Amino acid sequence: MHDPSKEDIALIEKASDYGKKMHDGNLRNSGEPYYNHLFATAKNIAELGMGATTIAAGFLHDSIEDTRATATDIEKEFGKEIVFLVESVTKLGKIRYHGTARYNESLRKLFMAMSQDIRVLIIKLCDRLHNIQTLQYVPKEKQLRIATETLEIYAPIAYRLGIKKIQRQLEDLSFAYVYPEDFKKVQKLLKTKDVEQEEHLEKFEKSIKKELAKEGITDFHIDHRVKGLYSLYKKLSSMGMDIDKIYDISALRIIVKTVSDCYKILGIIHGSWRPLPDRIKDYIATPKLNGYRSIHTTIFTGDGGIIEVQIRTEEMHKEAEFGIASHLSYKEYKKGVDKSPNQNLTWITKILPKSEHKAVGSVGARDIPHWVKELVDYQKDTGDEFVDSVKNDFFKERIFVFTPKGDVIDLPVGSSVIDFAFAIHTDIGSQMSGAKVNGKFVSIDTVLKTNDMVEVETKKSAKPSRKWLEHCKTTMAKRRINNFLDTKK
Repeated sequence: MHDPSKEDIALIEKASDYGKKMHDGNLRNSGEPYYNHLFATAKNIAELGMGATTIAAGFLHDSIEDTRATATDIEKEFGKEIVFLVESVTKLGKIRYHGTARYNESLRKLFMAMSQDIRVLIIKLCDRLHNIQTLQYVPKEKQLRIATETLEIYAPIAYRLGIKKIQRQLEDLSFAYVYPEDFKKVQKLLKTKDVEQEEHLEKFEKSIKKELAKEGITDFHIDHRVKGLYSLYKKLSSMGMDIDKIYDISALRIIVKTVSDCYKILGIIHGSWRPLPDRIKDYIATPKLNGYRSIHTTIFTGDGGIIEVQIRTEEMHKEAEFGIASHLSYKEYKKGVDKSPNQNLTWITKILPKSEHKAVGSVGARDIPHWVKELVDYQKDTGDEFVDSVKNDFFKERIFVFTPKGDVIDLPVGSSVIDFAFAIHTDIGSQMSGAKVNGKFVSIDTVLKTNDMVEVETKKSAKPSRKWLEHCKTTMAKRRINNFLDTKK
């Protein structure tokens, strides 16, 4: 949190005292006072750098559901904005899997709340983080359900909002419950690499500092990043569980002041060590859709080691950890002073729709990523398959492809030109007559990969055929093709 004002501190203390009073005598499964959960949730929110309003709502998030406090009481004590956040979290209820229909409805509520004010989701993620941190106290039969839901829904949402700090904890803590044997196997594999990796990193860190000093670069700092266990498991699964094929278990991060320093350091590293072909990724020039920016390169250290190096500015590092929360915290603290967005987070403003929500003084309502809006539209005409469709279309691994104008379209891995066309617009998809990928004509069933540039050609006389359905990955494209075919019957 930025330096809080006296008013901020007073508001947070008041919410803390109110939450403690309302939950007095309530205990959690662990036997500890319920207030401990409120405190942990509010602390998680504060650690994301959110403002006093959201932190206060964290202290109050269970008051309406679990105590005698009413929405009217909270509005009277804390105002319209906070009661809106608390009521929105309350309306979500406790999402439980009791058959598909019930779960669908819970998810619909979650996405609807997200589409009104993204801070509702920040509170929910921070609440879920503490719940998963204390999952050992929950009855055994509930543990798997809660952990699975966290791994399949909440962690991917945190990823898509760019909140690495929460995503990684949600994944690794849930992983131990959902796949206990694989969890132990990955832990064991990682231990075999730990000492060797540490030696390589320490030796390479000294060498790189020396090279940078020669070039007059001294204003930087270096730290290490060890890959999350679940992230490592997913990579191992695709590599036949061969840990020797994975080069980014540990990475060296070089954090500098300016973007030009990032490229200068990349040049120095490549001038001194040989990079692995096809392992240089420039996410500064082309950020990931969740806002992540950094340069990654993997190099041979010359002593038999292979190390990934990540180069970024301090601001990029903050955004990499806190994602959309870093943007929201900026907006919360500038409220009423400076409404212009952080220039280094313009990716958000480019993809935001105008929200219809009119909560008083709301910050989060203006910061809804486009895919959240898509989810709300998407759910209107999906039935019982909603949960599976959401997992496949929104939360599976993504690819990033470009329009001829340079706009980024993100799609699930395995998507074809057909999926791309319908993601642009229903009319583009339904009138597609041909396509080029990277300047070459291809068939429209071509499967796309990250960084492809796709150009769709249309004709008014063109129309989808039933055969297209065989080559679609996204439920959205399939549904739109089916709708077109049904209207032509």
